[in-house]
Amino acid sequence: MGWLWAAYGTSALGTWLAFGAFPLIAVQVLHAGPAQVAALSAVGTAVGAAVAVPLGPWVEFRRKRPVLIGMDLVRCVALLTVPVAYGVGVLTFVQLVVVATVVAAGDIGFRAASGAYLKAVLDGEELFVAHARLEAITWSATIVGPPLGGAVIGVLGPVATVAADAVSYLLSALGIRATGRGGRDTVPRRPEAAARMRAGELFDGWRFIVSDAALRALFLNTALFNGLVMATSPLLAVLLLGPLGFAPWQYGLAFAAPSVGGLLGARLARPLVRRFGPYRVLVGAGASRALWPVGLAFVGPGAGGLLVVVGVEFGLILCCGVFNPVHATYRLQRTPADRVTRTLTAWTVTTRGSTALLTALWGVLGGLLGPRAALGLAGVLLLATPLLLPRRPAPDGGAGRRP
Repeated sequence: MGWLWAAYGTSALGTWLAFGAFPLIAVQVLHAGPAQVAALSAVGTAVGAAVAVPLGPWVEFRRKRPVLIGMDLVRCVALLTVPVAYGVGVLTFVQLVVVATVVAAGDIGFRAASGAYLKAVLDGEELFVAHARLEAITWSATIVGPPLGGAVIGVLGPVATVAADAVSYLLSALGIRATGRGGRDTVPRRPEAAARMRAGELFDGWRFIVSDAALRALFLNTALFNGLVMATSPLLAVLLLGPLGFAPWQYGLAFAAPSVGGLLGARLARPLVRRFGPYRVLVGAGASRALWPVGLAFVGPGAGGLLVVVGVEFGLILCCGVFNPVHATYRLQRTPADRVTRTLTAWTVTTRGSTALLTALWGVLGGLLGPRAALGLAGVLLLATPLLLPRRPAPDGGAGRRP
């Protein structure tokens, strides 16, 4: 599976290299205002999620490896249009929105297909080990990518990082092509003889999640937790860079350094599961990650405030690094092979939609209450999210089984 890890790592690094490139292009090249920059992120994510809804049932009954390669190539071509248009002087804001939408939809389709592919080609403990490695790769790219991308942007400009991101998807496609595991990439049989996709299949993922009590609880937990955590990011930036007077390098350090916790958490997940079992680790890490964000409401100025942010983010990311691979394995083990893609698509579309909604809501609250009060409110609400975690070990092949 070395080619698969290399492919994932390459695309993850490319994504983090280009992190924030689109807003910079909109501001520096197209002279867009704050409203347009906000719309670029919100519209691209929302429309991309809507476009991705029919991808779930479409991908479900196809071989997953060609789909993964196709999604990589689609994202590569879409991103390459940006430096090409910039080079000939025809880049527009509308094009950035369209590219952001295509990339967002491709990302959701890739994630759904990759989950089904891993379930098809890996068994038992292999599946959990794979998710732990992917988590470690993600946080490694998070540590390296933004500083390196910032340096590239400083020398060559943001368009260069978009080109690098496009090339990373091409390399990812080549890596997946070289995996050589296509023989076990089976196609589920449709429950009915109809060759065409039924309209009802668009909602099969949500129906399955709602019908499974354990998945339903975890689904609500992750949608609310992820949404509230992401909703506080803009407010924290306003607080740190505004009233508290943090320098930009301090702000970057406050989020780059704690990413080491994610790498550490991914490495701790496997020994913890071996000792305590996956259900206890799932619930324990899921509850522990909710304890940290409320501390951001008490950040002060200077070195002490910087240490508080680093400490809170490190604890949060450490717990997430443990939780995420256990959660991903749990979810796949509870989902039948012929529903994986639809379920993961529904899951991702909902979590991204809830994140966009809560980010907009917390932006309003930040304006009304101030960023510190809004951060505190989100932190208090996050303390209640462990109540949505599964209440007991799964009796039929879920987290009650040792991965």
